[in-house]
Amino acid sequence: MHGALPVYLASLSLALLALLPQVQAHGYVAQVAIDGKVYIGNVPNAQPTPSIVRQINDVSPVKGASNPYLNCGQDAQKATLVADANPGSQLNFWWKGGDGSDWPHNIGPIMTYMTSCGSTTCDQYNSTNAEWFKIEETGLEPGNMTWYQQNIMDGGPANVTIPSTLQAGQYLIRHEIIALHLANEMGGAEFYPSCTQVNVGGSQVGIASASEEVTFPGGYSDSDPGIYDPTIFDTPVQYTFPGPPVAAFVSATSGSTPTSGSTGSVPTPSSPPPSPTTTATTGSASCKLRQQAFAVQKPRSLSRVMAAWIKSLGS
Repeated sequence: MHGALPVYLASLSLALLALLPQVQAHGYVAQVAIDGKVYIGNVPNAQPTPSIVRQINDVSPVKGASNPYLNCGQDAQKATLVADANPGSQLNFWWKGGDGSDWPHNIGPIMTYMTSCGSTTCDQYNSTNAEWFKIEETGLEPGNMTWYQQNIMDGGPANVTIPSTLQAGQYLIRHEIIALHLANEMGGAEFYPSCTQVNVGGSQVGIASASEEVTFPGGYSDSDPGIYDPTIFDTPVQYTFPGPPVAAFVSATSGSTPTSGSTGSVPTPSSPPPSPTTTATTGSASCKLRQQAFAVQKPRSLSRVMAAWIKSLGS
């Protein structure tokens, strides 16, 4: 039996290593639709093209709550376009893996923030010291067993509604996924922020209070519940969103929509974008394997498959 074990482990290792590119690819926002009009995002580290999505230079996650790239993503550069929108506009964010495949993660929340670009246009706005207010937070589906992020892994968009009473002006929309498959260890959470530039019309006057605004970095701590979570794989999941609450003026008008990949009005995304010109960096930004203690029952998450594999190696 002992002689057969190394052969078994080697075979299992090869089978699971074949899946590793999906995890290592990580991802980015490839497309955004506003009221059905689709805008293409820039492929990370590729030659930039006109877009409303600020381009990042690496598909790897941002690691650490004090990382300056928590603001808009890895070395995010200002986009050249600003899209028109209105209070109540419907936004769809399509996330892709770094190689153009579907988004590779399905554990963790999706949150969206906004900040005013002030007296300048958003294509010129430096967001380093921006003060962000939250307009939506989406976590678990009813039953607390499956994350809405699973819909993104299945190829659907994240759906967000611009608050119906939002004051007119130019805004950055900071749309973020936090992948928590390594969050049972301090510093394991993977942040994927993305910033989109919009000009909101109308004549509404809703704004957030100063106490509802945060900076990035500054809005999170690595020890916050919902970022460090030793019980993340316990079911049913009990989850606390990090950051500020959804701004009061948004909550009063129900300005957010749960993420779903099956809403009838969602436009069809265009063809998959080309892959980034470089692979994800290794080291602290890479997705490292961790041992998880849970029962495996035909898991839907690649992260769970790998965790089960690591557990078997130690048994």
